[in-house]
Amino acid sequence: MGFTFITKLPTPDAIKEQFPLAAELAACKKARDEEIKKIFTGESDKFLIVIGPCSADNEDAVADYVSRLVRVQEKTRERLVIVPRIYTNKPRTTGEGYMGMVHQPDPEKKPDLLEGIIAIRHLHMRILQETGFSTADEMLYPDNLPYLADIMSYIAVGARSAENQFHRLVASGCDVPVGMKNPTSGDLSVMLNSVVAAQVPHDFIFRGWAAHCPGNPLAHTILRGAVNKHGQSIPNYHYEDLRLLHDLYAKRNLANPACIIDTNHSNSGKKYQEQVRIAKEIMHSRNHSSDIKSLVKGLMIESYIEPGNQKIGEHCYGRSITDPCLSWDDSERLLYDIAEQV
Repeated sequence: MGFTFITKLPTPDAIKEQFPLAAELAACKKARDEEIKKIFTGESDKFLIVIGPCSADNEDAVADYVSRLVRVQEKTRERLVIVPRIYTNKPRTTGEGYMGMVHQPDPEKKPDLLEGIIAIRHLHMRILQETGFSTADEMLYPDNLPYLADIMSYIAVGARSAENQFHRLVASGCDVPVGMKNPTSGDLSVMLNSVVAAQVPHDFIFRGWAAHCPGNPLAHTILRGAVNKHGQSIPNYHYEDLRLLHDLYAKRNLANPACIIDTNHSNSGKKYQEQVRIAKEIMHSRNHSSDIKSLVKGLMIESYIEPGNQKIGEHCYGRSITDPCLSWDDSERLLYDIAEQV
């Protein structure tokens, strides 16, 4: 086999024992889980916002960014539930480029998976401790989920992973909402099949164990746009797209029909400033149709301190080193605008 085994990594239990979650933080996270769960079950009419950098590349800058969300949450708490996007593993279309903090705690140094595992747990715990926000991350590597599962309140499965059987099986055992993105082809049936698979029970092999998962009734869809055969972006956030998804949900026996809309990626054609316009259009669609309002539970927004993005090594504090993001000033205004339309 063409593998060179470098370091035997500690188990999630060993990492949790080394870096335990304090009881008061666990209680805070549990309360947040309940608040978010009620959005998906329809018990709450609050609106979910998963917002933050494309990738969490610098602990201090990310913590600074999230601290700014605290005062926005305080002012909008009757209408919004904000979950910081702390994405520590980054899918790459070609497998090239920065793959996230779990690979490279320092983007300018070589990969170090052991230090990466410690770094991502420290970051997620720091956010919870300093701000009271439990977090969101992408489940790019299902085997890594237990390192963070006691801290996260929201999990996303990406466009390239939603069709993968292992991701679907692991999602069925998660205790928090798991969003399944539509694939890059835009096929909504694939996305809905992922939700079906995540909502039913499964028995499978996980981290060397024969495991049973009961099914996750909070599994739901994420619309992120698509790409056609010419490589052109095809948005799927418009009113007609949401109406179609509502009708497709109605044909399936799924618990808690729900959708989150990603305002960036192929929905914006990675034109990050368009996220403002897109978010406002979605809110208009929700207010136009009670069906769409009950279906669309929230938005995903890519946002950081400084607008746009930069190359690794340019050292602009709070600017993305992966996909371009909205500035903090634009993001703050947008959050208040969204709250007014909920």
